[in-house]
Amino acid sequence: MDLLESGKMAVKTLTANKLRSALTMLGIIIGNASVIAMVGIGQGAQKLASEQFESLGPNVLFVTPGSREARNRTYDMPRTLVWDDAKAIASQVPSIKEVAPQRQSQLPVVYRNLNSNSLIVGTTPAFLAVRSFDMAKGRFLTQEDVDSSKQVVSLGADIATRFFGDKDPIGQSIRIGGVSFQVIGVLQAKGAFLGSNQDDAAYVPLTTQASRLSGRTSPYGLDLTFISISAKDEARVGAAEFQVTNLLRLRHKIVGQDDFTVQTQKDVLQIVETITGGLTAMLAAIAGISLLVGGIGIMNIMLVSVTERTQEIGLRKAIGASQQDILIQFMIEAVILSAAGGLIGTTVGVSGVLAVGAVTPLKASISPIAIAIAVGVSGGIGLFFGVVPARQAAKLDPIVALRST
Repeated sequence: MDLLESGKMAVKTLTANKLRSALTMLGIIIGNASVIAMVGIGQGAQKLASEQFESLGPNVLFVTPGSREARNRTYDMPRTLVWDDAKAIASQVPSIKEVAPQRQSQLPVVYRNLNSNSLIVGTTPAFLAVRSFDMAKGRFLTQEDVDSSKQVVSLGADIATRFFGDKDPIGQSIRIGGVSFQVIGVLQAKGAFLGSNQDDAAYVPLTTQASRLSGRTSPYGLDLTFISISAKDEARVGAAEFQVTNLLRLRHKIVGQDDFTVQTQKDVLQIVETITGGLTAMLAAIAGISLLVGGIGIMNIMLVSVTERTQEIGLRKAIGASQQDILIQFMIEAVILSAAGGLIGTTVGVSGVLAVGAVTPLKASISPIAIAIAVGVSGGIGLFFGVVPARQAAKLDPIVALRST
């Protein structure tokens, strides 16, 4: 019997038992769909993180208080970075362009009968340029606002919409932490950054934030949450990182471990990609277990099929079918089940990735490599787990098989 004839018989046998064939394929379908969906969602998360960092510009650095080890050992943010450090960086580091100190806290924001608990960012006018924000209306903070500790605020797009809707918020008064502030501007929507909604934030002068809202908590000066720095160009980012590190070590009189961390945009992005890549691999591995379960399901059903078709196998062997013919037919049935399940699972997985991309900020990412591996593995699993039942069928004694009913 040739291969084509064996294939036709295998298809006819499988279509004669549609429900059993569909249930047998279910494990492979779920496995393929899970692997493709998990890899696609993971890659979409990596793309989203990359785009968020790229929106900052390629020449941005961040200085945070405390070493990585110190931050890992405590829930409290170290208070080793102060405003004077930011001023020294701005005046003494030749490779940087702008410096934006930031001091952040969560405080209640109230307008009439509306209220929310939002991020309050105390900063300076340089924030707009360093973090690549634009104004939608009104103005941002000025140096005069900072020098005079004025009670003025520029609102993120979400806060402005939540409190004022279509009404112009410029000139209106809101209360932040019980203190009255005049709205002077609204920033254009920026979106989330590392899970934090940048549009649900209010930006006030750094001096006002320290003197009227949260107070000073460091004996060394006005402590900061972090400092954002923009280098003059991308080629000088490495030089800026080196110079900032040396300057802060001198200022803090450090001999051993640094009490601050300087990271470039690429450094942080690499950390994020490592984390998301590891999570993607873990999720894909977990999803891949269902492929194995699906293969075992194929083997079980094929073994049951051998038992049910004992008389048919005996009859075929009695009229001249060889062991190889029986072996090939059962192997083809197993491969058809796994390949069909793989194709259906691929369609379901790709549809799932596209659906996630349509309803979430994640960028839909369909990996041809993941599809090829999933379909290839599912076909291989069918072949591997089809060997045992196929050999069992091929070894049946025709006389014994014909006597069994």
